[in-house]
Amino acid sequence: MDVAEVAAHGARILDEVATVVVGMRDTLTLALATVLAGGHVLFEDVPGLGKTLAARSLATTLGLDFARLQCTPDLLPADITGSSVYDPATTRFVVRKGPVFTGLFLADEINRTAPKTQSALLEAMAERQVSIDGTTYPLPHPFHVMATSNPVEYEGTYPLPEAQLDRFMVRLGVGYPARDHEREVLRRRLARHQEHADVQQVVDARTVLAMQAGVEHVEVDPDVVGYCVDLASATRRHPALEVGASPRGSQNLVLLARAVAVLDGRDYVVPEDVKRVAVPVLAHRLTLTPAAWANDLRPESVVTALLGTVPGPPTVAGARPSQPA
Repeated sequence: MDVAEVAAHGARILDEVATVVVGMRDTLTLALATVLAGGHVLFEDVPGLGKTLAARSLATTLGLDFARLQCTPDLLPADITGSSVYDPATTRFVVRKGPVFTGLFLADEINRTAPKTQSALLEAMAERQVSIDGTTYPLPHPFHVMATSNPVEYEGTYPLPEAQLDRFMVRLGVGYPARDHEREVLRRRLARHQEHADVQQVVDARTVLAMQAGVEHVEVDPDVVGYCVDLASATRRHPALEVGASPRGSQNLVLLARAVAVLDGRDYVVPEDVKRVAVPVLAHRLTLTPAAWANDLRPESVVTALLGTVPGPPTVAGARPSQPA
């Protein structure tokens, strides 16, 4: 699938989701770009902002099988992956696959379940497979995880460990809607006379795979690749950070910037694409020093500051010349 087709499908998907999700176009664009780049999405924001609705609507428009699991403190790993169950009729153990065997898996309030259960997703997210009683089972293709997390409540929650956070390509914040957007949310709810909001399927799983393949065939200028490496490298030397972004961070930076460029209808990546995705890709991979944490410094602020100091490439093939960052 060429760039124009991918961009056209992407616009139709976003337009359809926008019929039920108001005021989240930029966030949904990054979420869709993450899917096209083969990654997983973490929505982190206060409850009631439409994160679950956005994930469900995106799955429906993409034509992917969807499963939602409400995470709780007593959830077990087998509740996600599945387990072997004894069948008295056959006197054998049979495998009952868990909800993770789907196209798009939503782990709602993932920080409400214990780290042992959170880690059950590590193999699924990294290898697209699940091990049950020593046997490995492949997951559907495509397979993506979207998780939600509540950052303001600490009672009965378990912060995601760094290894788990690193598996998510992006961490996205929805934010409170503008007044006009919130009025529109209420108007639409009153107009449809029911709680449930429906969206129509736009593409199917086969088309999603073709879109992902189309993104993979877009070349990225070596100078843009170098810019991504320079940004990730700068986080490793920053005095306010104990741990900077790993090579997985720089890789995800270039992959997501490429997907964003394709959704914009371009077959080339410009530095502005990298800047657009830098905070969602890098911020959750950074660990602050105790002094920086005590001073209420945010990783997002560190990435934003680096975007103003790390020089970008002066020119990119296929694009108009731009000034260094």
